Amino acid sequence: MTHRERFHAAVTHRQADRAVYDLCGSPQTAVDYPATRERLAALLGITGEKQGPFNLDERILEAQDIDTRLVGGMPTPATSHCRRENGITYDSWGIGSRPVGGHMEICHNPLKDAGMDEIMAYEFPDPAYVGMRQIRLWAEQAEHLHSHTGYAVIAEHPVLGVFELGCWMFGFDDYLYRLAAEPEVVHAFSGRVLAYQKAVIETYYGALGRWIDCTTSGDDFGTQAGPFMSTAMFDALVKPYLKERVAYTRQFTDAFYKHHTCGSVHNLIPSLIGCGVDILNPIQPGTYKMEPERLKADFGGRIAFWGGIDTQHLLPEGTARQVRDEVKRVLSILGSSGYILSPAHTIQSDVPAENVLAIYDGAREYYAGV
Repeated sequence: MTHRERFHAAVTHRQADRAVYDLCGSPQTAVDYPATRERLAALLGITGEKQGPFNLDERILEAQDIDTRLVGGMPTPATSHCRRENGITYDSWGIGSRPVGGHMEICHNPLKDAGMDEIMAYEFPDPAYVGMRQIRLWAEQAEHLHSHTGYAVIAEHPVLGVFELGCWMFGFDDYLYRLAAEPEVVHAFSGRVLAYQKAVIETYYGALGRWIDCTTSGDDFGTQAGPFMSTAMFDALVKPYLKERVAYTRQFTDAFYKHHTCGSVHNLIPSLIGCGVDILNPIQPGTYKMEPERLKADFGGRIAFWGGIDTQHLLPEGTARQVRDEVKRVLSILGSSGYILSPAHTIQSDVPAENVLAIYDGAREYYAGV
């Protein structure tokens, strides 16, 4: 099987020759830190200038027989909100962030406690000003991968999700209150976001859509212990907007649709399937009701799963042998039909490069019968 054939077989729940391997083929499976990328290259004896346009050196991806390649990004136009003041960076939405422990953490929510008039008048990015030069470059990369390689071409999502954006713009406490007490505010805000999403989607997938095998969205609906909201609330206040986003995306591409949500979302999976989601990422280990055995029994054949190798404890704290053993256990449950093997989230600075390689070493051991 080619990489692309293997990917299509897995997502459509047909038996592939092995599980699909992913690393840096989605926005949530990148290797964040340059030192880790350099160590991966050193461990594999790769020297010289980095090759390829991707997060990792192309030679690393080839050495691990990775099936996926990521293109695209989020071409959000600049607004009057964009500025840097007192160590805080404000983005196109007016969300303010400051560096904390090597990451940018949100510290300003521009719509916190805002009334309806303020929410409706607030400046959003103008989709008419998305960066067409960058989108054309992404389309050229996607076309090259589609036409000249056998890899599965994955397009990053071009817009944020309605729930996550709401939490960032209002603040989690304020927005969760609005979900419960002021649903009319949530609908008004989400309607504005959906209109922006659809305008960007038309431009973005109008350029990339014919060349890609899968695209993504990201919107975190879960905590470690369960969803942020009841299924009924999700179906009333979030599902209509995600469902319309998926349906509208499919007007411009035949690609599979992957949705990323961290946390425990077992109870929401039927709703996600109802939205048209083909693949769920990341199957976060250790969260309530997200064990691979349960997911396979409850939803196998209805939705594919992507991820499952723990980035909270196993990869940063475990030995390479423990990583290989866990990979073999997960593969023995999820198999090659309906599963894409990858870390559960981005590889951060606390993960030894040796443990990243152990993921794919474990898979090779499993298929060799070791």
